[in-house]
Amino acid sequence: MVSHARWKLARDKKVAQGIAEDPEVERRREEISLAFDLGQAVYERRTALGISQTELARRAGMTQPQVSKLELGGTVPTVPLLARLARAMEAMFRMELFGSSIRVTFTDVDGTTPEEARTEPPATERASAPAAEAEADAGSGRTAATG
Repeated sequence: MVSHARWKLARDKKVAQGIAEDPEVERRREEISLAFDLGQAVYERRTALGISQTELARRAGMTQPQVSKLELGGTVPTVPLLARLARAMEAMFRMELFGSSIRVTFTDVDGTTPEEARTEPPATERASAPAAEAEADAGSGRTAATG
């Protein structure tokens, strides 16, 4: 059995030699990365709220093992599940796609991320909740995505 470090080193050598990776392997690698990023976003929001996996599971209509698996990057959640999680964590879900990079966050209704919530900005910089909701409502056109 090859360790992860050796596997990554072997992959890096192939890339350096100009040997392209199989498109299916590359697609799967991106899916794994997305699952990890989604799980990390759920974990950060849940811990920022100070709730347990069991409490989040109860709020979202899941089981604690399902929340654990999600947070560890073991599954890619469906859009309806992401919506339930956002409601359960009293947050907005955001996914930003740019090039080959993806950024996912669960933010407070005022738009702050868990990292920003840890460092309290001056009161003049914070948007009020009604203003943030109005802004979110103004820019919330529904679009369908296929893929």
